[in-house]
Amino acid sequence: MSLALPYTWTQDLGTVTVHVPLPTGVRARDLTVVMEKRKLKVQVKKEAEAILDGELFNDISKDDSSWTIDDGVLTFELEKVSGHIGSHQWWPHVLTHHPKIDTTKIQPENSKLSDLDGETRGMVEKMMYDNKAKAMGKPTSDEVKKMEMLDKFKKSHPEMDFSNAKIG
Repeated sequence: MSLALPYTWTQDLGTVTVHVPLPTGVRARDLTVVMEKRKLKVQVKKEAEAILDGELFNDISKDDSSWTIDDGVLTFELEKVSGHIGSHQWWPHVLTHHPKIDTTKIQPENSKLSDLDGETRGMVEKMMYDNKAKAMGKPTSDEVKKMEMLDKFKKSHPEMDFSNAKIG
């Protein structure tokens, strides 16, 4: 028997989106919404029990996260905190006391290089260049760098004979 969650949710590597259906006629002013770094709570002010209340699986950026109400659905856009352990990873659940999903079955969307930070983008571009170079039988960027260093060394030491040297 699985627990019916009071929400549906989706995620990508940077964001968790949570959709909470609200009771008929409930508007923003009727709600208490708490969205903290590690906590999420939704409660109708006149009700004793919260619709949603618990500890988030991981930290969110409170300043970059938001919530809206449209057609009776409260939607949270929770920005995963980047740059610390657990950022840009798949969440197995939104709230820690709710059932987990199997994150190994998630099919990620294709990322655009422009979405990546500078260091990661540089690493991915280098890997792409190296893979393409290998496929064409050409030297990788590291091999090119080594050859350039060797050429520079040879030019600065013309007195040395490299004709019998085995390099590679």
